[in-house]
Amino acid sequence: MQLAGPFATTPPGRPAAVAVLRAAVSAGVDHIDTAQYYGPGTVNELIREALYPYPDGLAIVSKVAALPAGPRAETRQLRAGIEENLRSLRVARLAAVNLRLPGDGRVDARFDDQLAVMVTARDEGLIAGIGLSNVSLDQLRHAADRTEIVCVQNLFHLADRSGTPVLSECLTRGIAYVPFCPLGWPRGCGNPVLTSPVVRRAAARLGVTPAQVALQWLLRLAPNVLLIPGTGAVAHLRENLAAEGVRLDDEALRELDGVGAAEGPGRLVRNAPLWLGECGS
Repeated sequence: MQLAGPFATTPPGRPAAVAVLRAAVSAGVDHIDTAQYYGPGTVNELIREALYPYPDGLAIVSKVAALPAGPRAETRQLRAGIEENLRSLRVARLAAVNLRLPGDGRVDARFDDQLAVMVTARDEGLIAGIGLSNVSLDQLRHAADRTEIVCVQNLFHLADRSGTPVLSECLTRGIAYVPFCPLGWPRGCGNPVLTSPVVRRAAARLGVTPAQVALQWLLRLAPNVLLIPGTGAVAHLRENLAAEGVRLDDEALRELDGVGAAEGPGRLVRNAPLWLGECGS
């Protein structure tokens, strides 16, 4: 999203963005998270310019969301969003598409109608897998009992672990858990992760960056955790990728356990812009 999304106040420019995408794939990244409404449209265009024809094994995962407009209009919005992603990326099928939910947590007819659109798109071969984003535990269980869910994108980071019940449910069911805002939100001086004295001390002692500490902590949570930290520069991309090799010792893990505080199970991002769930880091 940082390549041209709504929070990219200083996007890197087209040549630099293309370079980031190509460097990521060259480094072994095989999963790219995107959305047609990044830009809007700009990020998908950049992905196509940088990587088409796409290498074998590259999973491009997008997301769709419906603005409140009544059941028929909302289902049309979702279907149109899937088709627009396919056109802009120039693919016949996406590896997965996440249904981005408003955060009310309700299991109701509206949720079932939107889920049905995703199932139809999968059955028709437009998408290989269905994902859910900003989903409550009840919604996840309801959906997963009715159809296969391949991934969940929810808010989760060192300072906000309220999504733990959903993470645990995903682990039990073999569903990939993809934390958004993995380095905390908001950015800048109000960021609860990167400005944490505990995180900074651990990073300084281990000779790594605070971001690498936070990303490695997430990777250690469970084997189904998949990270999508955003970036707009090759150097930042390499820093993020290097987090995989960071070793957090027992002292660091003990200290990091005290960062932030969960705000209760099932807390969601409510009344937020549709793109908040995909804030880059």
